[in-house]
Amino acid sequence: MESTQNNSFFAESLKLVKQFKVPAFDASAVLESRRKDFEALAAANTTALSGLQALGQKQTEIVSAAITRLQSLVAQHNGATVKPAPAAAAGEATQQASKAWQKALADVRELAETAYRVHADGYAVITRRVAENVEELKALLQPAR
Repeated sequence: MESTQNNSFFAESLKLVKQFKVPAFDASAVLESRRKDFEALAAANTTALSGLQALGQKQTEIVSAAITRLQSLVAQHNGATVKPAPAAAAGEATQQASKAWQKALADVRELAETAYRVHADGYAVITRRVAENVEELKALLQPAR
């Protein structure tokens, strides 16, 4: 529905601008270029939104997995009938803490990579449109032959 509204907006704008003819000014080319700008911004926003949704989903998965691991550790601790020797318990706790730290670092790295992809994808859409704008401007500034 938005696309229809945008197209009708640009069609109406084109009709209005064509009423006022200005020499050496191609109003339809300018309006077409602005329409492409809006489409590029919409695509960048859509890309950013989907990326943020993926980032949020990943964060939810990480928190859920951490809670599950914590519940498992508590259940193991509560279910143990024989208490290990203090040295063995300390060694096991250190090992579990090390594993938890490594998992947390891996999760943070994964979140950072997802956030980087979100930004890179949005930036690519905008960069592509800027390059197209430069080419369109070059074409508009060429002397009539």
